[in-house]
Amino acid sequence: MDRQKVIVIFGVALLVALALTWFLWAKTTAPKKEAQVLAVAAARDLSPGTRIRKTDVKQVRIAQTALPKGAVLDVKAVLDRAVLYPINANEILTANKLASTAGVEGIPAMIEPGMRAVTVPITEASGAAGLIQPRSRVDVLFTRTGSIAEASTVTLLQDVEVLSIGRAMAPGQTGTQVDPRAPRSTTATLLVTPEDARKLELAKNQGRISLVLRNPMDRSRLSDGGPVTIDALDPMIFARTARARRGLPPTPGRLADVRDEEAWRRLTGEPKPQPKPEPPKPKHVVDVFRGDKHVQEIFP
Repeated sequence: MDRQKVIVIFGVALLVALALTWFLWAKTTAPKKEAQVLAVAAARDLSPGTRIRKTDVKQVRIAQTALPKGAVLDVKAVLDRAVLYPINANEILTANKLASTAGVEGIPAMIEPGMRAVTVPITEASGAAGLIQPRSRVDVLFTRTGSIAEASTVTLLQDVEVLSIGRAMAPGQTGTQVDPRAPRSTTATLLVTPEDARKLELAKNQGRISLVLRNPMDRSRLSDGGPVTIDALDPMIFARTARARRGLPPTPGRLADVRDEEAWRRLTGEPKPQPKPEPPKPKHVVDVFRGDKHVQEIFP
């Protein structure tokens, strides 16, 4: 064999051997580049009970192998959730340190400072047929039951936020399992001021409470028009009651104008007032003394 060819073959073999040796060394001893992921970390120290805001967290890159168990990767998944255990700054947030989105352990953190959570009973009829959901805005009506003269309805509170329905903290959640055949009856927890909380507690024990659903964009407050009584439904009810007490038959035909005193008397059966007799004219009294005798003379 030609000597030149032999040298070329050995040169090629040497280069291949060197390439294989470098490849094996790189695989076994060279540092590996690990995969990294974005995780949610605390931007500051968070104490238990803190309601997480967007400014409280940040996203950091961390090696996938160093990611703690239950780490949260999406910022939206931690917003408005409550902290259950202390979290240090730059610590990766984990699900076991945050309140469950469907649970009730984080409810106290959902209450804004200066507000109170008060629970009122509602039914299908008094709760807008189940259309009221957590985070809805409602007005609270109070109806005083009793006799016709005592019954009235007043707007007790306006533009109140609903914290939960039953134990459900988010729209679409089911807080409790109930028998579908049973009549629906649950509770609504409202966020109110301490003064309004006292009003609600008194109203719960004095009559019936109803919730009126309102548009969440409508934050207006109407002026208090006073209580609505039975007059708003039937202006003539007291007139008919007065006739019934007097044993008079109902007034047939068209109702009269009750602002007319004569028409009102005919409607209620009240007797026509008699004119008052004129007072007696004053008389003149004259004292007459005859010696030791005293006599009073009366003149018209």
